[in-house]
Formats: sequence, C-alpha cells, structure tokens
Amino acid sequence: MSQSPGERRSDRTRAGILAAARERFAADGYERATIRAIAADAAIDPAMVMRYFGNKEKLFAAAAEFDLRMPDFSALPREEVGAALTNHFLDRWEDDESLKALLRASVTNEVAAERMRQLFAGQLAPVIKNLADPAEAATRAGLVATQALGFALCRYVLALPPVAALTRPQAVAWLAPTITRYLTGTIDPAL
Repeated sequence: MSQSPGERRSDRTRAGILAAARERFAADGYERATIRAIAADAAIDPAMVMRYFGNKEKLFAAAAEFDLRMPDFSALPREEVGAALTNHFLDRWEDDESLKALLRASVTNEVAAERMRQLFAGQLAPVIKNLADPAEAATRAGLVATQALGFALCRYVLALPPVAALTRPQAVAWLAPTITRYLTGTIDPAL
C-alpha cells in the first residue's frame, strides 16, 4: 500500500522534528531545550511541533534514545550482584539528566511511561536472563525496576528528604539486599 504525498510529507516533518529535538536535547538538556528552538532547528512553526507531539514531554519521550549501559554481571558471585546493580543504577541516575527527565515525564505522560517500560524490559531483562531462570527474567526485571525507579523518583525527582540525604554507601546498603533477593531469591512454587 503506497502512501499519499501528504502522508509522506507528514512522515518527513515528523522525522525532521525528531532529529532536531534529539540534537537540541543533547546540546541543551531537557530543561533548557524549548519547543521554539526545536522548531527553529527543524525550520517549521512551533505550532507544528505541538500538533505532532502535544508538548515537550511527549516530544522528549519520542525523541530520546536511552542506554542503561548494563554491564555483564554473570561473573560476579550471586551475593554481590545486588550491590553491583544498585551502584550501576545510581551511577546512571546521577550522570544522566535525560534519564531523570524521562522519569519525571513518565509519571504523567503515557508516551514517556511506555518509553520507560521499553527501556527496562529491553535492557534489564536480557541481563537478568543471564543471572536467573530465563522464564522468570521479565518478572525479576519488573521487581528490580520497582526498586530502581521508586528510589530514583524519591531521591532525584521528589527529593524526599530521608532518601535524598542517604549517602551512596547507605543507599546501596538499603537497596542491595532487596535487589539481590529479586535477582536470586525463590518463592514458594505453589503460589
């Protein structure tokens, strides 16, 4: 089925906006990037950006490409994996403003939430398959995500005082045992 000229033009416009947004978000970060600047980069009216994406959060979620940079933990002793994964997530949250922006957006925006789901399912689950029964990888990844995302939301977005005040070693000491259990623990098979 062939596309009409209008559909092709629409696809090109959308692609142009996404390309301009990726460059602008990378150069300026989420907070400083503006719809007006992205539209100027794409050589279109800002109203067109809004027409295609609705708002900056939805544009960001559609344009941003994220990499959790998951290491291979399979060589570590099982009792060390939770701490290593916790440290890795803390590094990622602390070093990447775009992940924090995606987390903020995903709380209220379905497009961003779907991007976050894809990010964790696509990048965390394969790592967990190397650590546990592959049939349980998706469940285990989801449970690990509850800790990683919940902690990040409370520490970096909401700045919940007790959580935000934890030192790095304290955060690891609190989170690692739960993440280790989610990665390597067992449950009653009758459940």
